[in-house]
Amino acid sequence: MDLIPAPLSSVRLQDQDFPLDRSTTLTAPPALAGAERWLRTALTAATGLPLGPGRSGEGIELVHDETLAGEAYRLSVRPGRVVVTAGGPAGALWGAQTLRRLLGPDAYRRAPLRATGWVLPGVDIEDAPRFGWRGALLDVARHFLPKADVLRFIDQLSAHKLNVLHLHLTDDQGWRVEIKRYPKLTELASWRERSMVGYRSGQRRDDRPHGGFYTQDDLREIVAYAAERAITVVPEIDLPGHSQAAISAYPELGNTDVVDTAALGVWTDWGVSHNVLNPSEGTVRFFEGVLEEVLELFPSEFVHLGGDECPKEQWKDSAAAQERIRELGLSNEDELQSWVIRHFDRWLAERGRRLIGWDEILEGGLAPGAAVSSWRGYGGGIAAAQAGHDVVMCPEQHVYLDHRQAPGAEEPIPVGFVRTLEDVYRFEPVPAQLDEVAARRVIGTQANLWSEFMDSARDVDYRAFPRLAAFSEVAWSALPTDPAERDYAGFERRMESHRAVLDALGVEYRPVDGPHPWQRRPGVAGRPIEGPPPAL
Repeated sequence: MDLIPAPLSSVRLQDQDFPLDRSTTLTAPPALAGAERWLRTALTAATGLPLGPGRSGEGIELVHDETLAGEAYRLSVRPGRVVVTAGGPAGALWGAQTLRRLLGPDAYRRAPLRATGWVLPGVDIEDAPRFGWRGALLDVARHFLPKADVLRFIDQLSAHKLNVLHLHLTDDQGWRVEIKRYPKLTELASWRERSMVGYRSGQRRDDRPHGGFYTQDDLREIVAYAAERAITVVPEIDLPGHSQAAISAYPELGNTDVVDTAALGVWTDWGVSHNVLNPSEGTVRFFEGVLEEVLELFPSEFVHLGGDECPKEQWKDSAAAQERIRELGLSNEDELQSWVIRHFDRWLAERGRRLIGWDEILEGGLAPGAAVSSWRGYGGGIAAAQAGHDVVMCPEQHVYLDHRQAPGAEEPIPVGFVRTLEDVYRFEPVPAQLDEVAARRVIGTQANLWSEFMDSARDVDYRAFPRLAAFSEVAWSALPTDPAERDYAGFERRMESHRAVLDALGVEYRPVDGPHPWQRRPGVAGRPIEGPPPAL
């Protein structure tokens, strides 16, 4: 049983297999109806078997046991009966995913390749996740990904028991969410004239317009589709930096006494634009309006507001921004950024939500109640956890999957840290510096896919996989916390058969022997760093 991610425990039972045929039934109580519906849809498509409803005690049965944790499940396969016992809807879905995996790679196809020969091996499995937040960030701002590709990515996450899709919806290079009260955000800010090819400023442009956005109904569909697969979609609206696209549509949002914001377009460079939001009451009200519509679309507990990489030069040069600092009784521009984050932290809390932001929100004082995505290493997460704040660990040195996965000029645009499949497998989200109390503040971990160099679903596949499979085991399984003690050889053996699952899902992952022919091209040097990650 080459399961990825590995379960807590599994026992293979000889002579206890369960064959599926046209008489096999699938039953569940109302509380687990969503998992039942998903499993029937997936298996009927792959096997051609009807899997109609049956009676309790026969066929495949989902059972609700409230004594289990919500994401925990047990799976028992015997000749006369298959039982998935789950603590809640999510646990039932994860048990159903494991059941599908036991049927082999062909169970991941959308049409049957054979009419017979579907057999579940006799097993006893007990399973539950290590972390409650097992996430992947998908940046659809730098390069827009059509809705169908986002739905496909959700299927990939669910197949690996990852339960958070962090959707990066806005940035300097594009705005991707329809806001009905501010229509120019999608009429103007969702398209840029061209894009950089490569990493460094001054590289050639492709002179091809790029853009797109999701309607509110598109986003409702994405959220509902994800929820059916036990995934929460966390939206990110980046502020007060990474906002040139919004400023290009509504110039009054920028620092108009410093720069001619009416002349700005959606940014066509990668990196960080110096054009940031002004801190006026009008701008605050504008983004409250944006967030009112965002909250209606996304029911997630957390809303990500970025808060990262906000250059302060315009605020330093702006008489209006300096007056705002004095008016608010602040000392400097760092405190002004903290004030913005604190304001929206309170605003979200009043509406029953929680703010999460990148670790720059620590600068100038951490917003009470806010959670931190620790991306610049472990340091921000350590400081936040020790101060009693929840943390999602996603250090770029370890789990930025847009970074290259092997050295060599053949890797497409070889930017960033070299992080191999083994490197990702040996990533440990909880720093050893944290005591037991602070360690409990690490609510999870996340792999990030920034899309400057990914302009299609094929590129996302290549960058994400197979490393996202290794990450799923880090996030789900009870691996040794000492990375050196992890059985990478065993994982690699299981990965050999798991590649057949990825093939059936249509994932164009990086082959073992190097890039696909369509990916092989001379790389554009970014900031290559060889060897082990630097000290954090």
